[in-house]
Amino acid sequence: MSMGSFDEEEHERRERKNSSVDASFDDDRTVYHGSVEYESDDSTEELLETYKEIQSD
Repeated sequence: MSMGSFDEEEHERRERKNSSVDASFDDDRTVYHGSVEYESDDSTEELLETYKEIQSD
């Protein structure tokens, strides 16, 4: 085998490894820092309707 090359089995192993996502860890934040500012000309009803559309997707 030449330098930098690998067989097809190794390529498939790496593809499987790179395509899997490990979401088993706990990623809950307990402390939040910062602030949020929001400026909009939309009415409350329009914002709620947009929120409902996002939730239904």
